[in-house]
Amino acid sequence: MVTSKKILQSIPLSLQSVDIPSLGKKSSGKVRDYYILNDKRVIITTDRQSAFDVILGCIPFKGAVLNLLSAFWFEKTKDIVPNHIISIPDPNVTISKEAELIPIEMVIRGYISGVTNTSIWGSYEKGERIIYGIKFPDGLRKNQKLPEPVITPTTKALKGHDERLTEKEILQKKIVSPKIWKQMKEATLALFERGIKICAKAGIILVDTKYEFGLLDGKLILIDELHTPDGSRFWIKKTYKGRFEKRQEPENFDKEFLRLWYAKKGYKGDGEPPKMSKQLIVDLSQRYISIYEKITGKKFPSVKYPMGERIKDNLGKVLLKDSKLV
Repeated sequence: MVTSKKILQSIPLSLQSVDIPSLGKKSSGKVRDYYILNDKRVIITTDRQSAFDVILGCIPFKGAVLNLLSAFWFEKTKDIVPNHIISIPDPNVTISKEAELIPIEMVIRGYISGVTNTSIWGSYEKGERIIYGIKFPDGLRKNQKLPEPVITPTTKALKGHDERLTEKEILQKKIVSPKIWKQMKEATLALFERGIKICAKAGIILVDTKYEFGLLDGKLILIDELHTPDGSRFWIKKTYKGRFEKRQEPENFDKEFLRLWYAKKGYKGDGEPPKMSKQLIVDLSQRYISIYEKITGKKFPSVKYPMGERIKDNLGKVLLKDSKLV
């Protein structure tokens, strides 16, 4: 495990962004910077930390965790649906196939939980029983396992807040064809089932997650990230039941720790967010690293700061070898 001291020393060196003018125009999402090179995409996963659809700061080593853990999962699920991975030339970098983005986040939930505006628990607690077009029974408690996983899609917002969608709205608005929507649902359920099984072997509950898809030559392809602590909730299996019975929050190894910290301070995405404390940054970094090690069964690789020059060097080597990238 990376020590608290090393994390604290790395805070001012966290990877906020990388500028590589030789690759052309840079675009940025909440966490990732990317460059388009012909039919390829160079994705740089930074240490930027977002929650409530707001960038809150940076967490050391987080970018490498997200990138390497996604690579692990893409390899483990490529038999279910093709993915965009071409290579991982650097702990923070993925070179991928360029696909046409489907502007839907396929959120799937096995438990009723969450504190954000798009979570089902927030609506359920207010008395709603039809959420995302799905009817929920009375008597559910926060963090309770659902009878079966439910798909609760949202819009894909690069900036601003994601908005809820229902299956009816997706088809009425013709965001995707009925055929592609069916494929997305089937892939989502199969990916979630695979994720649950692999996490269970590591003593982890995969609570919920999100998948993003694109079209490549008219065919469905899995893109973005996969089963990371940014896009998924992970709970410790052996303590879940006891804590649930005591109405305590589950032991989590994901971004929910951050959301709960902000929620206690009264922040849920509106107005100016409180500044992250150094202890929160250390705790988050160690949780991200820990979930990588638990799921993969591997020690988190030594990743040194500053990262900008290393990323440029590793990308440069790949670009020299593959003239098709430029």
